[in-house]
Amino acid sequence: MTLNIIDKTTDYLVINKLSGLIVHGAPHIKEPSLVDCLIKKFPRIKKVGDNPARPGIVHRLDKLASGLMLIARTNESFDSLKKQFQERTVTKYYTALVYGQIEAGEGKIDFPIYRSKGGYKMVALPKTVKREKNPLGRTALSEFEVIKRYINYTLLKVRIKTGRRHQIRCHMAAYGHPVVGDDLYGTRKTKVKNEKLNLNRIFLHAHQLEFDNLRGERKKYETGLPDELTKLLNTKIK
Repeated sequence: MTLNIIDKTTDYLVINKLSGLIVHGAPHIKEPSLVDCLIKKFPRIKKVGDNPARPGIVHRLDKLASGLMLIARTNESFDSLKKQFQERTVTKYYTALVYGQIEAGEGKIDFPIYRSKGGYKMVALPKTVKREKNPLGRTALSEFEVIKRYINYTLLKVRIKTGRRHQIRCHMAAYGHPVVGDDLYGTRKTKVKNEKLNLNRIFLHAHQLEFDNLRGERKKYETGLPDELTKLLNTKIK
């Protein structure tokens, strides 16, 4: 396992997480995690944060997604970054390829998200029930902008205003345009297409991240698409 470090300061790390690497382990998970990598390279990070199983972790990224992640290296930085995420002042943008052509140039998806009975999959719910606010689910807001339209796909720039589990995947599926490579939230037809594309990951990449450091300076980081996603766009997407 290797860490693709974009920036390293005394207070935080910005890394470019590879697809296939889970952020942290659990009792039922035995595979190596990002946390294992961090502890090996930065042993002192063990004491950072409020959960020994997730030292330095202030947000997460799906195992099958890739892109920028922010890691706290001190407790002061952890508290500051955690507060920024809670107050939604951290800005995160993702690049996503979804099935089908989206006609609107931009849009918002604000379906509440609820954890399914199985526990792993999330469900997008209607905002109202019998003209009343749906009591189930947590508020979730995603905004998208079309980057490019293909015959059978749309490339999007997505901003999430809330950080719910599987938010983009769940929202895009509920919107009728599942993320390419996503078997969990895809339809029967898109699962067949996923198999033909042979991507072995979801087409979701966190390409931009903005936050304030401890001095109050606004920091901005960007990264391009990984090679396997660029190759897919250039060779198989029409």
